[in-house]
Amino acid sequence: MADADLRAQQALAARTVRGLAMDAVQAAESGHPGMPMGMADAAVVLFTEFLRYDPAAPGWPDRDRFVLSAGHGSMLLYSLLHLTGYEDMPMEEIENFRQWGSRTAGHPESFLARGIETTTGPLGQGISNAVGMALAEKHLAAVFNTAEHEVVDHYTYVIASDGDLMEGVSNEASSLAGHLRLGKLVVLWDDNHVSIDGPTELAFTEDVLGRYAALGWHTQGPVDGHDMDAVAKALETARAVSDKPSIIACRTTIGYGAPNKGGTAAAHGEPLGEEELRKAKENLGIPLEPRFLVPEETRRFMGQAACERAASHARWEETFAAWREANPEKARLWDRVHARELPDGWDDDLPEFEPSEKGMATRAASGKVLGVLWERLPELVGGSADLTPSNKTRADGALDFTDAAPEGRYLRFGVREHAMGAICNGITLHGGLRAFGGTFLIFSDYMKPAVRLSALSGVPCLWIYTHDSIGLGEDGPTHQPVEQLAGLRAIPHLYVVRPCDANETREAWKLALMRTDAPTALALTRQNVPTLDRTTYTSAEGLHRGAYVLSDCDGAAEGQLPDVLLLATGSEVHLALEAQALLEAEGVAARVVSMPCWERFREQDQAYRDEVLPPEVTARVAVEAAHPLGWHEWVGAGGAVVGLTRFGASAPYEAIYEHLGITAEAVAEAARHQLAGGRGPVGTPSPEPNPEPAADEER
Repeated sequence: MADADLRAQQALAARTVRGLAMDAVQAAESGHPGMPMGMADAAVVLFTEFLRYDPAAPGWPDRDRFVLSAGHGSMLLYSLLHLTGYEDMPMEEIENFRQWGSRTAGHPESFLARGIETTTGPLGQGISNAVGMALAEKHLAAVFNTAEHEVVDHYTYVIASDGDLMEGVSNEASSLAGHLRLGKLVVLWDDNHVSIDGPTELAFTEDVLGRYAALGWHTQGPVDGHDMDAVAKALETARAVSDKPSIIACRTTIGYGAPNKGGTAAAHGEPLGEEELRKAKENLGIPLEPRFLVPEETRRFMGQAACERAASHARWEETFAAWREANPEKARLWDRVHARELPDGWDDDLPEFEPSEKGMATRAASGKVLGVLWERLPELVGGSADLTPSNKTRADGALDFTDAAPEGRYLRFGVREHAMGAICNGITLHGGLRAFGGTFLIFSDYMKPAVRLSALSGVPCLWIYTHDSIGLGEDGPTHQPVEQLAGLRAIPHLYVVRPCDANETREAWKLALMRTDAPTALALTRQNVPTLDRTTYTSAEGLHRGAYVLSDCDGAAEGQLPDVLLLATGSEVHLALEAQALLEAEGVAARVVSMPCWERFREQDQAYRDEVLPPEVTARVAVEAAHPLGWHEWVGAGGAVVGLTRFGASAPYEAIYEHLGITAEAVAEAARHQLAGGRGPVGTPSPEPNPEPAADEER
């Protein structure tokens, strides 16, 4: 048991956190005061007795990670960062909670302030990110530690809410964490029995700790989350369990101290109101004025606690210096991967694919490129959501990451797409590694929240999506993506790259790996596509500009503009080339533009974009075996799009393309219609509607 003076100082700090949370939410006239008020005691114990961090060096690689998965309670984290002296969190930021331009957003955003390890708020994401961080720690320890020096040895702590544990993604990630025995992952569950709708018993009555025990976790509680001795003892016990992740149920009162709203949903997601705030402060012994009060005694105590916690950083630096001297090769690798730099020559002699009419699926080409990169980039880790043979995500000879082999880099995510996305985000955010995850493009919907957060937070994960269209054939419309490309392209900062052949696929990998501040999604075919002869067509390196002239019309060298532009991505580029030949036989000058990455093309200067898509040429046709949404940015309001506005069908893919009108002739006919002065997609065969469901009596 800690001495009485320490507990008294911690209690005052917890009251200060509660006061800051109440005041900030009230000033903003929005926010969630209840969770910070309820978890203040446990969080102060964690930050003053257990968590290793250094406010003067927030990026210290061997710091403990703290994830506030219950991101709605963001004022808990902001208050603690302020009290422990993080430079990015002065009082002005606390006072400007939820205001334009402040670092104190409604939910923590990792790119706004140092000390925020990951962007949370969408429930379940933070705890799942933390699984990735703990996995990264375990792998990097196996790679870099030596018998003489341990330079990777830290914990990942989480505060999670009832809502976090309701979300399916947290169960997916927790299941994998238990399977992998991530013993340095410790979750404090804010077991306050309240959600926005009211008591959790309205919808959440399972034995949560029993569930986690079944998932392979060490469980404790419920403990009194307001009893600092009990919380400290539980944390000590959890840290002593090295072969299982730990969860501690902390029984708390949401809105602790508020006389009327405490313990109710009214404290969850709205300001307490001036009268309730006044009474809560009186209950807690907090002066009514000034607002945003931090007693000097608390400021000194928390500053001293931060210095004590940071002392482990100084000790680590000594160990690290000795390790560096003894292990210069490992040290060079450490420096490179933590700086997210690629080694010299990393892209030399990547596979060059010979011209072939039969060609290969772009997923197969991706697998071959990955096989070479796997040997050159030891920071590359990842896997598939139980689709490894289909996604081609495992290099020959790759070692699986397991409890017994944490040096392994291939991750068996199981059928857990959503957790895969969130875990990959956590791995990459941890530092020292770049993570990728693979599944079918249709199942990108299962992981969309994690993909969105990778884009929002600037996390350079690589998403490998195969079976990218109706071209997957017989598996039918349940597995054939139609609207997915449009949905992914709508996510800001996400590159969506759909290469047309094997060599564009090689360049897509290069583009993705050189991008260190945002994610990239590759959309790859199941079916074979021709490998283009690049002595006839433009180099695949054009992919790096997002779009490029793949095949120009006769006379282009003399400055002749084409009569019509044919735009395409992926497998449909080959239909555009066939349509070009049909049109040229009729005397029509057509240009084929491969547009594998719209987002990259938008970043090019206007001169280049006009060079590829001359404004003077208004006759334009796009073709893509997907929903047309978005294409009119490139073909213009009057341009034509040969695409899909219905679901696919179960049949050999050649038959599906023919029946649904995604053909070279359809592209040529749309071009003819454009040149005759037509607008829009008139001239494209109208696809038959999806069949009506059978009448009940026929079922």
